[in-house]
Amino acid sequence: MRRILLVAAVAAAASAGLVACGSQSAPSGGAAPSSGCQSELYQKGALTVATDNPVFTPWFEKNNPANGKGYESAVAYAIAAQMGFSKPQVHWVHESFTSAYAPGPKKFDFDINEVSVTAQRATAVTFSASYYDVQQSVVALKGTPIATKHSPAQLKTYLYGDQIGTTGLTFITTKIQPTTTPKVFDTLSEAASALEARRIAALVTDTPTAQFMATAQLKHAVLVAQFPTVGEHYGLVFHLGNPLVSCVNKAITALKSNGKLAALQQQYLKIYTSFPTIQP
Repeated sequence: MRRILLVAAVAAAASAGLVACGSQSAPSGGAAPSSGCQSELYQKGALTVATDNPVFTPWFEKNNPANGKGYESAVAYAIAAQMGFSKPQVHWVHESFTSAYAPGPKKFDFDINEVSVTAQRATAVTFSASYYDVQQSVVALKGTPIATKHSPAQLKTYLYGDQIGTTGLTFITTKIQPTTTPKVFDTLSEAASALEARRIAALVTDTPTAQFMATAQLKHAVLVAQFPTVGEHYGLVFHLGNPLVSCVNKAITALKSNGKLAALQQQYLKIYTSFPTIQP
């Protein structure tokens, strides 16, 4: 749902240009969180994690972030464990996608909701290091022209639609550059409904979301193909300048080093490597 070309300096700022929040070496076995990280928490003694409602497979399962199933739920608990929090100490709250990265104070420690890191968003919030690198895909209806005719020149001829503020919409306008201005919707569900009603020819969203839409959410839809990565990645969202990001980035680094993050991607996201890649 969420795409744009990442500026390398943004990622560096998320992990380097902030106040350190104390020593952090808690193993996943459950040592108490460091006092430095504790002092930065929204709720004392708890890690408050936000996400949207509803949430979908493969990021979550059964619309229940607290069950630890689905990639983002599992990642949140893995980060929490690495920081020394037990599962009962993780508290989930609801936050809509667009409000998560809007300016202002937050009622959570971090939000996990497939939010792509962009330079514009990073002016209002602070992002963690990447917990998933992502590609974008085209979703269309089976049997429609774009399903088989999608050369770079042909892609420019279709009418697209997408959710306002998403990186999918940005990819359409900056990479595909269609001859007809894409339709803009308040939610991805509205864009999907327009696709079903044949008011648009296609929409663009991240590959995991596209696969779910094509196989479980929409009738007669197909994931046409995915595009080469342009450096997009998902980051956890913090209020601007929150020093807790330093502690979380250390946890993410440890999960990359010990193979846990890769194992979770293999468990929940393996299918997304099988789709053909085309040029925009």
